[in-house]
Amino acid sequence: MAYLFLLGAIAFEVAATSLMKSTEGFTRLWPTVACLTGYGVAFALLSQAVKQVPIGVAYAMWSGLGTAAIVVIGVTFLDEAINLTKVAGILLIIGGVVLLNLKGAH
Repeated sequence: MAYLFLLGAIAFEVAATSLMKSTEGFTRLWPTVACLTGYGVAFALLSQAVKQVPIGVAYAMWSGLGTAAIVVIGVTFLDEAINLTKVAGILLIIGGVVLLNLKGAH
């Protein structure tokens, strides 16, 4: 169940971060409300996840998978460029998360 909380936290954080640009520096009300609500829910879910998941593993998954997802969203929906360096960086992040999970599981 803790990993479901963590995946939910990652999903809400990614959604909130995706909305960041549409807030226009927190000057637009509804995108700002949605963005801040997403972050609030994400932190609430993360706080539940770390009751059972080691904090280092949880944070590695939170930041690593969130970063990889944001890069994919940026390329797919926000017309950001993709190149070999970005792909290599994402693969290294995911590899690091996997390694931390393998070590954290024992």
